[in-house]
Parts: sequence; structure tokens; C-alpha cells
Amino acid sequence: MEEFGRMEEAEEFLFENGAWDEVRHYYLMLKVMAEWERGEESPWFHYLNSLPRYFTNAASMTPFCHECIPPLVASLAEKERSNLHCLSVKWVPFLSDDTNSNAALWKWAFQVVYTRSFEPNDGSGDLRIAPMADMLNHGTEAEIELAYDEYGNCHAMATKDILAGSPLRMSYGDPTNPSFLFARYGFLDESSPATFCKIMPTHVSQELWDMGYSHDRMLFYKDTGDVSEEVWDVLLYLALSNNELKQLELYQAHMNGDYETKRFLHEQYHMETSAKLLEHIDTSLNQLDELSGKANGGEANGHPRLPLILRHNEFVRNTFLAVRSRHFQ
Repeated sequence: MEEFGRMEEAEEFLFENGAWDEVRHYYLMLKVMAEWERGEESPWFHYLNSLPRYFTNAASMTPFCHECIPPLVASLAEKERSNLHCLSVKWVPFLSDDTNSNAALWKWAFQVVYTRSFEPNDGSGDLRIAPMADMLNHGTEAEIELAYDEYGNCHAMATKDILAGSPLRMSYGDPTNPSFLFARYGFLDESSPATFCKIMPTHVSQELWDMGYSHDRMLFYKDTGDVSEEVWDVLLYLALSNNELKQLELYQAHMNGDYETKRFLHEQYHMETSAKLLEHIDTSLNQLDELSGKANGGEANGHPRLPLILRHNEFVRNTFLAVRSRHFQ
């Protein structure tokens, strides 16, 4: 922003389209576009020229690919595609007409920024791309954290002792949300210990948020089949929707830390919450089978990301099967 000045018209467009949170990405895209336009005169030319042109994330998927992914990933994918549309604001005065009108170049700049930039932990709120450091892969148990000195130099700092020949990985985000990593970065983190349970009510009230409704808390665990406490709490709250007094009793017990009352209500309505959980699991498994069946019927040549989508769907399916086996023998 300091280099180019404010693009007020573009900012207004982003605000009107609900993409205000993406303003930082937009200005970083402009930096990428401007340096690319300078060609070999740019000190960043060789770095930019070395970056991938092929991506496997949500913004790169075909419409048919979007028809083969589960609802959570589909909603994340729709957000990514919406961001791509909003941030391709082609009225930048310091870019040439050819650059402004090059849709493929705008999409590439979007992909570069969204897959290679990270917010530093210095409280600045900036987004930065650090060449070489941006080649660090994601790890559920990361060995590296990035830090910046007062001159803006990026340092990769080890967080633990690292054996020779071991990978150097950083965290791209919550390791229990492989669907976000898939949608944003285009890879499947099969080392993820858990995944969001995919319970997605039509409306999430404040009470549900208070009960623990959150993608990083309502978890199914891949290896053990365990279910997080928040899943049971939210299911019970939903199961009591026809009994307002009991629902209020549960909510107040939760908010007041009255675990004895909560335990009693969970025991009293265990059959109802178990039935809701089983219904959700079986519905999700049937849906995954349908989606994967559709993907298997697609032409991989026209949709090269389908094999990755199938792996993602199978990962989710196996996690749900583990939960079903653990709780419903």
C-alpha cells in the first residue's frame, strides 16, 4: 500500500462485495503484478519466473470438480472462488492495459499470494512472501517458525532439535482442519489427527457458538474414532430443540460450569444424541459415496484434480467409519 498508494475504488468494490478482509491480499497481488510487468528489470523476476503455474486448490478447480466435494469443502471453495473474482479488479492505473486485461495473469498472481504469503508474528498485520521460506511445507508437528528482524529479513527458526535428513516444516494453519488446507493450498494433510465433524446447521445461533460450535473444536479423531466433547454438547442442544426448558437448563449449566447437571442431561438423553450422531454419520457416508462415484465417472484429462478430490473424500470417509465403529458396534 505504501508503494502504490491507496486504490480507493478497488477497496470500495471489495467492501461492497464482502471481501474487506482480503484487502491485504489485493495489495500484495498488485506488487506481484507490477514486478512481473517489469520483467528482467525486476529484482524479483527470476524468483517469480520459478513459481508454479499449475495449482490444485479450490480456486483452480473446474465446475465439475466442485460438484464432487463435500459441503464444507464446497463452501470453502466457493469462498476462494469469490475472492478470486473480487480481487481481479482490473482498473489499476500503474499497470499496462495488457496486464490489466490478462485474466490468466491475475489468477496466477492470486494463487501466488494465497498459497505463499503468511502473516508475520510481529503484530504488524502485514502479509509477506519470503522467497525460499515460502518453499517450507506444512507439518502437523512443525519444526520451523518464521521470524523477521528489524530490517525485514526473514529467519527460519527451529522450534526443536532436528535430526539430519529430517524435513523442515512450518504450520499453514489449524492441523485439525484439513479441509481448509485442501481448499486454500491444494494438498491433503493425511497426518492430521482429526477433522471437523461436518455438522452444519442451517443457522448457528450465539447459543450454539457458546456451546462450542466451531470447526476447530467439533472434531472426529481419525485413528481412535473418538468424538470431542463439543460434538456431544452441540448434538444434545440440537436434540432438545423441542424442549425449550431442558435446552435452557443445558445452556445455563454449560455457561455456569455446572458439569454435574450437564452430565445428568447427557445421560438422560443419550439415546437421542446417539441417534442424531449415527444419522449424521450415515448420511455423510452416503453422500461421500455419491460424490466419489460421480468423481470416478469424470474424465481425469479434463479434470486433473479429481484424484486428489477422491483422496480427500476417502480420508473423510475413513474418519467417519472410525467414529461409527468406535461408538456403534
